[in-house]
Amino acid sequence: GPRPSDVFAGMGGDEELYVSYFQEPGRAEAEIEPDVRGWLAGIFAALSADTMPAPGAPDPHFVPRGGRMRDRFPAGRLPAWLDEAELDVYAEEFERTGLTGALNRYRNMDRDWADLAAHAGAPVTQPSLFIGGTLDASTTWLSDAITAYPTTLPGLRSSHLLDGCGHWIQQERGDDVNRILLDWLAGLPDA
Repeated sequence: GPRPSDVFAGMGGDEELYVSYFQEPGRAEAEIEPDVRGWLAGIFAALSADTMPAPGAPDPHFVPRGGRMRDRFPAGRLPAWLDEAELDVYAEEFERTGLTGALNRYRNMDRDWADLAAHAGAPVTQPSLFIGGTLDASTTWLSDAITAYPTTLPGLRSSHLLDGCGHWIQQERGDDVNRILLDWLAGLPDA
């Protein structure tokens, strides 16, 4: 099949999916690093259920050609789960380290795909758990993958879609995520 970077490059038509935007070393860093705190506040707000853009608004997962991701981020409001002090911690750490390491996770996807080629189509049989938010693009865009879990994840013990939750499930719904994780762990057989 095609390389993941080629698949992502073909999405979005006149706009560029964030995964493709992150591919060129230095490009996203040039947008983010002059104002790490502002960019983080924006991406957290863009993907959180209580602050994400309204349905029909320009999608923050896509970047207009020649534009920046932050141009579509909501401004002036933090998600309910994020306070100024917490945002300071995130910003200070990324200001210290830069964003290249985090962005390199996206830049390595073709190597991952090649390294895992021998396992293509193999089901994951280990005991597993899925938690997602109903308002997270990952769960809506990849709904076919979730539907295929009985085949692809035969070891799946439980699957949870948290209503009214965005991308940052462990922050937006920390109590629910902890309860689900603890219940799942308690139900695993003793090794």
